[in-house]
Amino acid sequence: MSVILDNPVELFPSRNTDEVAIVIRGVYKQVLGNPHVMESERLISAESRLANGELTVREFVREVAKSDFYRSRYFESCAPYRFVEVNFKHLLGRAPQDQAELSSHIRLCIESGYEAEIDSYLDSDEYQAKFGENIIPYYQGAQSQVGSKQVGYNRTLSLYQGYAGVDSAFKGSRLVDEVASNSGGKIVLPSKGGRLGISPDATTKTFKILVKGAKFDSPRRVSTTEYIVPGDRMTPQIQRIHRAGGKIVSITEVA
Repeated sequence: MSVILDNPVELFPSRNTDEVAIVIRGVYKQVLGNPHVMESERLISAESRLANGELTVREFVREVAKSDFYRSRYFESCAPYRFVEVNFKHLLGRAPQDQAELSSHIRLCIESGYEAEIDSYLDSDEYQAKFGENIIPYYQGAQSQVGSKQVGYNRTLSLYQGYAGVDSAFKGSRLVDEVASNSGGKIVLPSKGGRLGISPDATTKTFKILVKGAKFDSPRRVSTTEYIVPGDRMTPQIQRIHRAGGKIVSITEVA
């Protein structure tokens, strides 16, 4: 049994209506995680600007990734680990390479905000080299990537759920164990239902958050503080730390 991932789809300057429609559907499917998009949820203005040549595919991807649809399903409803791993999947077509890469994006999101986290993928050299301005991001897991470790291949396939899978159905991280332990994980190919095996849910685990900054009870005192937090309480704890002016140094699994 093999996994056939999506092939590149590019929008050329000589576009016609049908080609634009294919690209729009493709961007929604890839960036939103294979959802059912209702008519009221479509970005009609952005679609029109893409059709008129006012937006490149990359900028249309940016509009979709910053939409209320994406924000509500992946940022507001998911644990931080899950939010970052789907950003990698949807916008770069791969899984996070290691704990350092994953943690750096969590810190970016906490310190600079949701939009800065999205921009970091779309404005990266990696995105430009892979997709340029007019190719829809696509999954790279079925291909060996130059300069990438074998473990990246395994992890990307762990995120891939086949054509029937919907990413917003999963709120917890699928890779937290593998990335934290720097292990490759076992590849489980899609079942007849189209989904891959599920990695343990991060919400059932416990994490240590190391914070440098002001203490809640004494804003003038700067110190390093550790918080031991259940996975299902990470998001509100991170929000409290951020509001108090603390800087998150690291997030590691402890149990």
